[in-house]
Amino acid sequence: MTARSCLSIILAAGLGTRMKSGLPKVMHEIGGLPMVGHVLKALKTAGSERITVVIGPEASALETFVYEQAPNARCYVQHERLGTAHAVLAARPSLEFDADDVLVLFGDTPLVTPETVGKVRQALAEGADLAVLGFETGNPFGYGRLLTENGRLVAIREEKDASEEERGITFCNSGIMGFNGPNVLSLLDAIGNGNAKSEFYLTDAVEIANARGLNVVSVTGSQTETQGINTRAQLASCEADFQDRMRRAAMDNGCTLLAPQTVFFSHDTKLDADVIVEQNVVFGPGVKVAGGARIRAFSHLEGAVVGSRSVVGPYARLRPGAVLGTDTRIGNFVEVKNATFGAGAKANHLSYIGDASVGSKSNIGAGTITCNYDGFLKHRTEIGAGSFVGSNSTLVAPIKLGNGAFVAAGSVITDDVSHDALAFGRSRQVVKEGKAKALRTRLKAEKDGKS
Repeated sequence: MTARSCLSIILAAGLGTRMKSGLPKVMHEIGGLPMVGHVLKALKTAGSERITVVIGPEASALETFVYEQAPNARCYVQHERLGTAHAVLAARPSLEFDADDVLVLFGDTPLVTPETVGKVRQALAEGADLAVLGFETGNPFGYGRLLTENGRLVAIREEKDASEEERGITFCNSGIMGFNGPNVLSLLDAIGNGNAKSEFYLTDAVEIANARGLNVVSVTGSQTETQGINTRAQLASCEADFQDRMRRAAMDNGCTLLAPQTVFFSHDTKLDADVIVEQNVVFGPGVKVAGGARIRAFSHLEGAVVGSRSVVGPYARLRPGAVLGTDTRIGNFVEVKNATFGAGAKANHLSYIGDASVGSKSNIGAGTITCNYDGFLKHRTEIGAGSFVGSNSTLVAPIKLGNGAFVAAGSVITDDVSHDALAFGRSRQVVKEGKAKALRTRLKAEKDGKS
């Protein structure tokens, strides 16, 4: 099958009016990635070397996103929304190039898998002229039914047009279709709009193909992966299914999730075997966690890399650019942004480390912050290996601490500290005997006088 060329057309021109949003429907996210991005990923994995996306007018954000994700894709505008077949024909210039397989998918079915796309292509490779992806469901109401006879797909019957017997059919249309390339334009051009809405329906291609004696078949997928999204409630339901898929995949790959339903993944989260994830953890986009690491409860990670055997949390936040080496410790209420930690480095509690590098085996005390922003520019803090920064210290960037440097607790450090040096940045303590008692007496008298 890899020798067959493939053109995939994604229909993404829908307004999504029921979403009540100014954002194109297919740009709403599942797992931190716009719906259409999931479809693009599935198609590329399934070997579709050419991809076309049909968009609506004034969809520049969608067009930009498509080209970011698939630079070789093409976008065409459907200026009038006159049905699914009309939408496919908006991409006629792409259809005029020879392709063995032509697939039609929807930008709002983000859970379709490369394996299922491969099933449709396999049917075409085995001689089908038209293959329709269907699914079994216990509640077929509202779906088009796939009518089959002796292994052939003879028609797709919409709910409103179905007989009582046909409504009992539980094999339903997903909307995803595959065409034998040489036949596709002829079939599409033969579709008329003689219906109540005067629209051109892609599903009519099934009966037209059968009338021409072509080989029309059905392929079975799952209802979960072919679900479409039209409302915010359906978006939430699809997100839940996506999260379940990611949780199962993580556990199947050797990760331990102590409370799976409380862990949330992004589309590109990568966890190696023997990672342990505790309760109520959120993985934003761009996170990689190496084997043997532990992500403790109520932590939030985004754009971060966690080294093997490291521990993050509880209640930690890793922001984009956080890179932790092996055996690091990022503890409770520690925030790390655009900063690297060498092997064995620690920041165990109540700290902000931003735009910094922390050398191996260094210790960052509680309450330490790197002052990285002066109101105009970001500046870096460099902390050498084996350094110790005492609690409640403020490191004003740009600044460098050498290897083995020691910063006394409560210091404000504004100048570089050389290797193995001890730095204080605080005023000397003054003790005045008896003054506390005198102060209390005076304050009480002032309060009594006002009452």
